Amino acid sequence: MTIALIVIGLIALVAIILVVVYNGLVQARNKCDEAWSGIDVQLKRRHDLVPNLVETVKGYAAHEQATFENVTAARTAAMAARTPGEAAKAEGVLGQALAGLFAIAEAYPQLRAVESFTQLQAELTNTEDQISASRRIYNGNVQIYNTKIQQVPGTFLAGPFGFTVKEFFELDSEAERQPVKVDFSGTAAAAAPAAPAAPATPAPPQDPPPTTTGG
Repeated sequence: MTIALIVIGLIALVAIILVVVYNGLVQARNKCDEAWSGIDVQLKRRHDLVPNLVETVKGYAAHEQATFENVTAARTAAMAARTPGEAAKAEGVLGQALAGLFAIAEAYPQLRAVESFTQLQAELTNTEDQISASRRIYNGNVQIYNTKIQQVPGTFLAGPFGFTVKEFFELDSEAERQPVKVDFSGTAAAAAPAAPAAPATPAPPQDPPPTTTGG
């Protein structure tokens, strides 16, 4: 009888541990999903701002068609991303394309003075800040979740119950994190017309050589 009670107690203890571990994994996974939804909202807001930015810049630099096409194609690819890994790569490309768009705006002071453009730029900057903050929260939750399913006893439940490793949301390289640097000083110097050369100063007239008379 005592042995039976001990066995039942051990089985109950194991069951309780498994339930606690399982619930912890579910909670960690749900936090990751919730954090990703916060990123997704900000990414959609970013995507919604892009067409207005393109049209505004196009009104002042319609000849920069290649840049506008790059931005539009990058936005389309970013909207089609389905996983955090795909989104990170596509958003990095979109960020570089937008940096090129703002580089064009730097060449048009009258565009930078347009209120609608400055408002769009401010909204995009705020959105980028929100994405950055949401990314840190998401990646922190992913780190906790991935650790739980890789450690004992969570690893024993992860496979049978479908708990798989989640992707981090990180840009692929450090270069993609940096905005494009544009320096117009060299272009301006090359485009500036050369100063006309100063006219040559005529030489002063010389006195004629003295004449000699025969004596």
